[in-house]
Amino acid sequence: MSARRTLKTWAQDHVSQLALAPTGVLALVFVYGFILLTIYLSLTDSRILPSYNFVGFEQWERLWGARRWWTAVNNLLLFGSLFIGFAIAIGMALAVFLDQRVRAEGVIRTIYLYPMALSFIVTGTAWKWMLNPDLGIEQVFQQWGWTSFQFNWLVQKDMAIYTVVIAAVWQSSGFVMAIFLAALRGIDASIMQSAMVDGASMFRIYRRIILPQLRPAMFTAFVLLLHMAIKSFDLVIALTNGGPGNATDLPATFMYTFAFERSRLGIAAASATMMLFTVVAIIVPYLYAELRAQNRDRRD
Repeated sequence: MSARRTLKTWAQDHVSQLALAPTGVLALVFVYGFILLTIYLSLTDSRILPSYNFVGFEQWERLWGARRWWTAVNNLLLFGSLFIGFAIAIGMALAVFLDQRVRAEGVIRTIYLYPMALSFIVTGTAWKWMLNPDLGIEQVFQQWGWTSFQFNWLVQKDMAIYTVVIAAVWQSSGFVMAIFLAALRGIDASIMQSAMVDGASMFRIYRRIILPQLRPAMFTAFVLLLHMAIKSFDLVIALTNGGPGNATDLPATFMYTFAFERSRLGIAAASATMMLFTVVAIIVPYLYAELRAQNRDRRD
């Protein structure tokens, strides 16, 4: 009887941990377990089906020797830098605008956030129609009389990647705006009032007082956008399908092609491993620097 009472007391004291335990076990197996499995498969000669014949870093060498992989990496660097930069800049500008307590703020905020409610497949399909030279913007302007107008980036190898950037920024800027707006609304208004009483201009207030306090929001936006950029797949498939040729290939589309179309599971696993290492190599030092800065601020 005493043992049963002790067990009941222990269960009551740890009810939250017990409730989360099944989710934790599933995450441990189906997230981290499969991450480890993918890394191991990248070290095997797997093709159509997984193989556990260890071959070392042979697949990694083949991956980095493939011209198509280098195209995907270069596209990711270009797409990621433009996507993250423009999404953060536009999102912050929209947040500052709405922070001025404009009229119909709720309606405007809803309009800005609406694209994020759409899937990337829908976004890619819609922008594919709009950027199609025979159906979209180019055709409309030519029908209006501007017969020399051209906007055929979608079918140009050198410009197609920028159409992916446009669609991604359009969908994600409102989400970034919501992050920064929440951070702006959390800043003590008395700080701004004191600075204005001291004669500081609004530009200096934002540059010297408000923007430094948005550092956590900036980190959150950066991490989320980086994650979206590296795993971008459905938007590219719907908008360009990796074309023209391989002009808009990204690591995620490269991985899918080699895993399910070319039946080279080992190289696909190696590319997934490289994507994982890229995220870790960028986020861990950045997170470490942010935590050090926060600890230093607390000590000060």
